[in-house]
Amino acid sequence: MSGILIAEDEQRIALFVDKGLRAAGFTTAVVADGASALAAARTGDYDLLLLDVGLPVVDGFEVLDTLRAEGIAMPVIMLTARTTVEDTVAGLEGGANDYIPKPFRFDELLARVRLRLRDATSQVTTTLSRGDLTLDAITRRAIVGDYEVDLSAREFALAEEFVTHADEVLSREQLLSSVWGLDFDPGSNVVDVYVRYLRAKLGADRIETVRGMGYRMR
Repeated sequence: MSGILIAEDEQRIALFVDKGLRAAGFTTAVVADGASALAAARTGDYDLLLLDVGLPVVDGFEVLDTLRAEGIAMPVIMLTARTTVEDTVAGLEGGANDYIPKPFRFDELLARVRLRLRDATSQVTTTLSRGDLTLDAITRRAIVGDYEVDLSAREFALAEEFVTHADEVLSREQLLSSVWGLDFDPGSNVVDVYVRYLRAKLGADRIETVRGMGYRMR
């Protein structure tokens, strides 16, 4: 039975989510501020954190930054009334696994919770390699040849997707779904931007563009 930590200061939402998750078979705990969320997350008693951005004392972004800086890799789904692309990108770049805008339907939240828990438990292989590129999923280190390359959380996730599906053509829609976990505007160029980042850091020829279809790692 998975334990879910709910960090939400709006009591109505916290009770709604808590009741629904318990009915779905999860064990839950609720905290109402960022300092309490950090303390609870550090215990290691929980498998996933539902993290409101607008928490008092310490906001959700700072909670997430602190957890990731301390090497705590538990899945984090951020809940927020902030719906700008900038806020979404900030959360994902900070290491969030998903980002759900308020108001939300509980069945969507439940589906994403189950997905992120499944992703976390299925990551048996800790290192991935392709040619002279090695990715370590535990330390989040990327090595090209004899050199370590500094990748952001989202760059690392995108690189993992390419290495896992090397030689396969991945569409922009597939990458948005698997890496960002969100239904971005199909016209968004966020995938293209991050592919450029990876090419600059890992080698310009490593990821090729397949015209009209998407991208493929050589």
